[in-house]
Amino acid sequence: MHGVVVVVPEPVREVVDRLAPYVVEQPVMAEEALEMLATVRAILARCGATEIRTAENPEARANLWRARKGAFAALASILPDFYTIDGTIPRRCLPDVLEYVYELAAEYGLVVGNVFHAGDGNIHPCIFYDANKPGDLERGEELGGRILERCVEVGGTITGEHGVGIEKLRQMCVQFRAPEIAAFHDTKRAFDPDGILNPGKAVPALKRCAEWGGTHVHGGRVPRPDIPRF
Repeated sequence: MHGVVVVVPEPVREVVDRLAPYVVEQPVMAEEALEMLATVRAILARCGATEIRTAENPEARANLWRARKGAFAALASILPDFYTIDGTIPRRCLPDVLEYVYELAAEYGLVVGNVFHAGDGNIHPCIFYDANKPGDLERGEELGGRILERCVEVGGTITGEHGVGIEKLRQMCVQFRAPEIAAFHDTKRAFDPDGILNPGKAVPALKRCAEWGGTHVHGGRVPRPDIPRF
């Protein structure tokens, strides 16, 4: 198997006016590589790519991926403290959700950097804050919660790979209805009848959802019910 790897600085949308490097990798058989490369180049050019770099050998491929894997370390040079969000959305919604993220960043007066794997719709906005500045962390967490809620609104989910823990408990009440949350608790009790495994994490109590005003506790209705969920 061979991979076609392309790095593309491209505006996310004209109204956002930001450059974004993309890494594209497509597993193909050797005899298909040139045809696939031509297809990928044509798509990227049609979408306004300003530069396309193709890896010609394994070393060049590794260098391109090294840049991607070092992205979070590079972000830490902006501010030492940042809060990484993990949500997943339908790929068609990526431009609109990114635009919304930048609008929220301006509203909260915080810097947000985006590193993600767009191929599966998993986004990772990195919200920068100053841990020594009172209220900064709390504003960052609130901003992150609103991003996750928008992920649910467009038909996505509040996590793609990082899980829920305790920081996304409120958003669990947004994504799931009361009967679904009750089923989660029933399943956990089957394996943990004494409630000693990660108590208070991953699945919120229905009482907490009601206190938070979780969307699905009120009438069992979801926002934008016409949008397919996954």
